[in-house]
Amino acid sequence: MRKLPSGRFQARYPGPDGMDRPAPETFATKKDADRWLVLKEAEIQRGDWMSPERGKVLFGKYAAEWIDDRVLKPRTEGLYRGLLKNHLAPTFGNHHLADIKEADVRRWRKERLGVVGQSTVAKAYQLLKSIMGTAVDDERIRRNPCRIKGAGTPDTPEREMIPLAKVLEIADAVPCRYRALVLLGTFASLRWGELAGLRRTHLDLDGGVVRVVGALAELDGGTLVEGTPKSRAGRRTVSIPPEIIPDLRAHLDEFAEQGEHGRVFVGPKGAMLRRSGFRRIWRKVQADVGLPGFRFHDLRHVGNTLASDSGASLKELMTRMGHSSTRAALIYQHASKDRDQAIARALGQAFKKARDGGHKKASGTPRARKILKF
Repeated sequence: MRKLPSGRFQARYPGPDGMDRPAPETFATKKDADRWLVLKEAEIQRGDWMSPERGKVLFGKYAAEWIDDRVLKPRTEGLYRGLLKNHLAPTFGNHHLADIKEADVRRWRKERLGVVGQSTVAKAYQLLKSIMGTAVDDERIRRNPCRIKGAGTPDTPEREMIPLAKVLEIADAVPCRYRALVLLGTFASLRWGELAGLRRTHLDLDGGVVRVVGALAELDGGTLVEGTPKSRAGRRTVSIPPEIIPDLRAHLDEFAEQGEHGRVFVGPKGAMLRRSGFRRIWRKVQADVGLPGFRFHDLRHVGNTLASDSGASLKELMTRMGHSSTRAALIYQHASKDRDQAIARALGQAFKKARDGGHKKASGTPRARKILKF
């Protein structure tokens, strides 16, 4: 320690790397400087010491390399780069990793919630948390500053369960070449990308199954990229209800691309199916059936919920949907209004049976009669 002309005290120590290192700040008293040195020595003895230079890396540079180093699906990579560019880099891009504190993250999140939706902020926060978690593993920072409980969970409202009759109305409202697209998306629980990437060889109508082994992703710039399903669990074989197989056969005969490996779904001019191109058609369908907020992906939600209501187990749902987490499958085990009313009626019958039987046994006891009145 040494006393400065200002009257404050400076503390220095020899680091494990052999360099003479000063404390990041000066101290008002010699006792405060001595306490800091004792704590620093204990840190070195525990093996927890970290070179301050390790955290002197710009977040923007580190985050871009973090994305580059990972094997990601094209759409996921596009999502991450968009979140970094639009939501993280403007605030943290020119900050060193070691300078990003919990208070900075809290302020950033509050500011973002006032500008964009909660779901987008949750995704950006989760990306920030993952990047900073890797920085901890790389020993660039000691502690992850992203510690806001629940901040990385999108607050997605439960989608309304439409009647099955509405699904058939949608199937009738779309142009004929997309009728099978609606039916397969609903009753086989396929995602848009899985439908767009489906080929004839993956569809076994005699066996009544569809094999999901590929997916077609459309990037923000409009580029179409062929790949695999969303996750390993996405590679699956799904049984098709026999009732929709005649519609699928008619579609293959009239609209599908020719050849064993021909695409099942293509545009009117034979081009690969684009979500962006289908959007105009879907908006008209929404208006025709009176469901302005209903998304194509919600058809999959309808099918998954129907599968759940049929008595499918959690594991069976996960397999059919192509999900690897129980959390995702549990979304579709919510109670619909009709099912909830049926449960209430069953509970009422059980109560009535217990009440009537108990009343006969306790009819001679005034206290028992009083209890049964609740």
